Amino acid sequence: MKYSQTHKSKQIFWLLIKLTIVFVCAYFIWQKLNNNTLLSFNEFKNVLSQSKVFSLKNCSFLLIFTFGNWFLEILKWKTLVKELKKISIFTAAKQSLASLTASLITPNRIGEYGAKALYFKKKNSIQIMHLNLIGNLHQLVATVFFGFLGFIYFYKNYPINFDLSNFYNVLILTCASCILIIVLWKLLLSKLEIFRNGIVKIKTKTHLKIALYSFFRYLIFSHQFYFLLMIFKTNITYIEAITAISSMYLLSSFIPMLSIFDAVLKGSVALFIFGILGVNSITILSITTLMWLLNFVIPSIVGSYFIITFSPKQQA
Repeated sequence: MKYSQTHKSKQIFWLLIKLTIVFVCAYFIWQKLNNNTLLSFNEFKNVLSQSKVFSLKNCSFLLIFTFGNWFLEILKWKTLVKELKKISIFTAAKQSLASLTASLITPNRIGEYGAKALYFKKKNSIQIMHLNLIGNLHQLVATVFFGFLGFIYFYKNYPINFDLSNFYNVLILTCASCILIIVLWKLLLSKLEIFRNGIVKIKTKTHLKIALYSFFRYLIFSHQFYFLLMIFKTNITYIEAITAISSMYLLSSFIPMLSIFDAVLKGSVALFIFGILGVNSITILSITTLMWLLNFVIPSIVGSYFIITFSPKQQA
């Protein structure tokens, strides 16, 4: 009888946790759309209507971009987890999308680490967090690589009131910080057995696969942004657009913020970058909001279902 009551209490506890995550995310998304200080909801609807974003052709292409973006992220996770345990593409999708939903209300999507760990046995938690970190670092490398090239080109060709020496200093400081973190991490591993056991030895072939997925994923969502620029009939060239997009992602990737406010962050950075090219501010804000809806909100809605249906029994 006691076991039955304890089991039922645990079920109620998990249900409350899951419902809280879903409702809080839904509330923040609704608040973001209705109380955006940069772009009102009515302005957003009018711009979308005038630009015919929701034509069958445009919607099809935009959803293909979104699918490609998240399919590569799911493949990344499946490939990484394979170093620990083989999982199906559906299981990888379930874990990736549910963790996205859970991470929306945490700074820099840090909640993703804990959410994915819940799908595995407690003894594998640190290993799962390590694998997730590796995947995110590969994506950051892709962002920095393309962003650095784009920003240098943009800086050399357009009048930006920005001291490039400061940019180099920040880059050097970032690299030095990463090296310091790696050194400290190694020292920590040598002292603490629990952390040493949490490191998963990843094959070079796997690293190359993850790097390739990350680079292609970057190309997909950056060209989705470019496609939206074409839909809104902005009068800029491909080179201008792609270097501005890469510069925007580079600058915004180093600013800590709740993922739920990702559109606000990228919108603010995009206003600065695309303002130099003379692109209308309402157009840019509409595009960054659409990118957020397509790549965060829609997948998080799917992820909400996986959170509601999650059970500790699903642990691998």
